[in-house]
Amino acid sequence: METGLLSKLPQCNYSSLSVELCGFVGKLLASALNSVLHLASLRKHANPIEFGQDRPTVNLDWTNLTADDPLYHSSLTDSLRSPIPLSICPTVPLPFSLGHGTTTLGFVFQGGVIAAADSRSSCSGLVACPASQKILPVHSHLVGTTSGTSADCALWKRILARELRLYQLRYRRRLSTAGAAKLLSHMLHPFKGTELCVAATLCGWDGDELFYVCSDGCRLQGELFSVGSGSPYAYSILDGRIQWGLSVDEAISIAREAVYRATYRDAYSGNNVDLYHHLLKLCADLSSKIVAIKV
Repeated sequence: METGLLSKLPQCNYSSLSVELCGFVGKLLASALNSVLHLASLRKHANPIEFGQDRPTVNLDWTNLTADDPLYHSSLTDSLRSPIPLSICPTVPLPFSLGHGTTTLGFVFQGGVIAAADSRSSCSGLVACPASQKILPVHSHLVGTTSGTSADCALWKRILARELRLYQLRYRRRLSTAGAAKLLSHMLHPFKGTELCVAATLCGWDGDELFYVCSDGCRLQGELFSVGSGSPYAYSILDGRIQWGLSVDEAISIAREAVYRATYRDAYSGNNVDLYHHLLKLCADLSSKIVAIKV
């Protein structure tokens, strides 16, 4: 009876069926691989932090890897999922030199913290914006003066503000100015040697601290900093007049004059003087006094 039932089953050519199945699976795998490679190419410049950098070509034949290939030290999946270290990413040369400059300063005295800057953004000898904001509020206890490429400074200000807010939400306490400076320094250090140009002075009033952080990861603490192409002229005013016992009016006048004098000697600085003053031992919403002075 079993022989009769088997004889009634349809006869199939299993060899041709296996060939067709293998062909279908091969096409499916080829399509999936093409999709993965396409997504990897789209992610090449998806991150704004990686703008202006090219990743080295990846040898997909992992059977013949050399020590120069990034896949020699990591798997294919890791190299496609995470950025390749910036130390092996050659920077793309700019089509023309972008000359830029500014004048920013910050100092500590017995009446609080002063931060001042001009408002001119320049690009290759041209005034790109006469009303650029170079003193950026970062957190409820912190402002930063920015010098360098405007887009880079704005981007990293947002990144730092985000991280400080996340820290406060996670641990229910505010990160100090020293901690914020250390965090920014560690985030910027991997971009050392690239076209990234950021020089920030973090001014905090949670202890009247002043930190200088630049794009190569350098972090310095002090009582007086001036950054930008006009900083030598600003220092000529600040070095002889800044002292701990200044009154608020005297400190504001010195900061204004330092930036004002720099704008006449430095072509990349000019227009307005923005000045922030934060008093000691007052609430954050009552302590800030912002003065904008026309040059």
